[in-house]
Amino acid sequence: MLTMTAAPTEAVNDSFLDTKRYYITTPIYYVNGAPHVGTATTTVLADATARYRRLRGDRPYFLTGTDENARKVTEAAEKAGRETLPFVDEVSQRFVETWKLMNCDYDVFFRTTEARHRRIVQEVFTRLKAAGDVYPGVYEGWYSVADETFFRDTDVDETTQTAKESGAKVERVREDTYFFRLSAYGDRLKAHILTHPDFLVPDTRRNEVLAFIEQGLRDINITQNRSGWGIEVPGEPNKIIYVWFDALINYLAESGWPDAPDWDTLWPANVHFMGKEIYTRFHATLWPAMLMALGLPLPQHVVGHGWWLVRDPKTLAFVKGSKSGIQLPLPQETVQLLQERSGAPEAICVDALRYYLCRDIQLQSDAEFSVEMLITRYNSDLANDLGNVLNRVLRAKYFEGTIPQPGGFDDALTAVAAQAVSGYKAALERFDWGAALQAAWTLVGALNKYVAEKEPWTLARNGDTQGVATVVYHALEGARLAAVLVSPVLPSAAAAMGAQLGIANLAAEGTWSEATRWGGLVPGTPIGEPTPLFPRIDTRALGTGTADAAPSPKKGSRTMNTASQEPTFAPVAEPGKTTAASDSALAKPEGGGSSDTVTIDDFARIQLKIAEILTAERIEGAKKLLRLRIRVGEGDDRQLVAGIAESYAPEDLPGRQIVVIANLQPATIRGVQSQGMLLAATDSEGRAILLKPDAPVAPGSKVR
Repeated sequence: MLTMTAAPTEAVNDSFLDTKRYYITTPIYYVNGAPHVGTATTTVLADATARYRRLRGDRPYFLTGTDENARKVTEAAEKAGRETLPFVDEVSQRFVETWKLMNCDYDVFFRTTEARHRRIVQEVFTRLKAAGDVYPGVYEGWYSVADETFFRDTDVDETTQTAKESGAKVERVREDTYFFRLSAYGDRLKAHILTHPDFLVPDTRRNEVLAFIEQGLRDINITQNRSGWGIEVPGEPNKIIYVWFDALINYLAESGWPDAPDWDTLWPANVHFMGKEIYTRFHATLWPAMLMALGLPLPQHVVGHGWWLVRDPKTLAFVKGSKSGIQLPLPQETVQLLQERSGAPEAICVDALRYYLCRDIQLQSDAEFSVEMLITRYNSDLANDLGNVLNRVLRAKYFEGTIPQPGGFDDALTAVAAQAVSGYKAALERFDWGAALQAAWTLVGALNKYVAEKEPWTLARNGDTQGVATVVYHALEGARLAAVLVSPVLPSAAAAMGAQLGIANLAAEGTWSEATRWGGLVPGTPIGEPTPLFPRIDTRALGTGTADAAPSPKKGSRTMNTASQEPTFAPVAEPGKTTAASDSALAKPEGGGSSDTVTIDDFARIQLKIAEILTAERIEGAKKLLRLRIRVGEGDDRQLVAGIAESYAPEDLPGRQIVVIANLQPATIRGVQSQGMLLAATDSEGRAILLKPDAPVAPGSKVR
């Protein structure tokens, strides 16, 4: 049905009238090495959030920077044969250059070697000492230079003298010190968390923090007996302030507290972004306790994302980047790779990397970083889906290169657009960029389907001018709205899409309501020259694997994760039988046992569990395969590749419960890692039929 009723609008955002800025921070990063794609992920998430909030009219203020007072920074400088300050200046500048490459538009780059920071750190120390929350004592225990963390005995493997949490080496220390009275704030902190359920994001991190507090908070050592590099304890030049007590204060120092009259227009922070390794112990426990001790309001949200995992080429297992000597690549290397393979401009390749980092990083769990998946996202999501919907219509040059007047609005497509905007907003209330982009892609997918079904080229051949005008308008208007939604993550590509649609400023600050209202394109507007934004990467030139997709690493340099293993698919079961794992998943019986039988011990090794499908999407170039994101229990989200695309549409799967083999060795299928296998039967026509419990049960429940 076609009508000319525009989509409903939301209330006008009046936050421009407020004095409070929407304050966003990343961690300030250690300057003991160059920033890799893991570091870039946190910064890009913060940048995308700032751009989105700018569009909403929230006047964001975005802080990033470098943490320069750590002991491991001086050790890195010594290892490089450099004086500390010149070394720090050089590495800090590499962060500035990397964020410029990644198009991260921050308001301030904060450095903890700045005089203003030193002054505020000493002011905080002095105030807390006067209040009795900082007191002298003797510390004896374990310390990790790599983690810059004090560990209790139960957190250390004394045999290897390593931290159980990180595997880093620890050393035993005993020294006169000052303690912060963290133990006094456990109950208050727990009460705040319980009464502010969106303070700690996501829920898995929140639960980790509550469990950490339940163990009992101990007073923490906040000074060290050494002089030189670091911030001196006021009046005691032979002591420096512990780097974590020092570093966290940067967020407050930028506001101008306590002297600036308008410091509360910035503080409290609206959202702190970080990786999970610095979440529980520091940002979600120590930092809010320090603020409570100062009588200051706490940040509104503390958001922690999972790690990027990379494949160990020896074991083929996915491990945290930097463990076993396996490094995450630098953004510069990755962008260069995309440029070489696609021929696209640098800005477009930067956008592609930004998209992959935001789309695939997980808040609840870890995610796998691979060149294969980056290229798959580039070709499938960006070249095939987003770029195609605009280019296929503009290329035909309907209506002499102008926006046509539609005969009405298509109610079904308008509803899809409204749902996409609503889902996008809801996801970003949880700071879940992966879910937000999935919501945007429901519109992109609907637009491609709409054009394919309406066939404007056929309407044109049949002389249906009004029909062509309506279809073309809808396709271009949908592309405009999609460009608005992706603009925080893909700013260069979105601007290019806007230019092709004849829009000088696609998404100006504070124009969210107007920009996301259906019907924004003005008929008669001249359109730009159609140019494919994302030239496809020919994966056939990369061979059966993609090991040659990465630039050749130089000796001693970081290396990209490019290893790939293609498994043998399990045979399709006969009608009425269940398809499970391949024979390799089962042990071969010894002696005269039949190869078709297994022992009870063999079967006991297989972990069958109930899982819930969270998301589903097609895999480029694979007619039968879907990529599923499933939940196999609390904190156990993983992905799975399943050959069910001919039986189930991706949009029909989220929310379904399935049976999976949970302990199957991971394998890479079409460049996508599969962490398990679902069970399905086949009917008389050979279609896959998912197995499911007779009644809903909790994900992770065992199947016996």
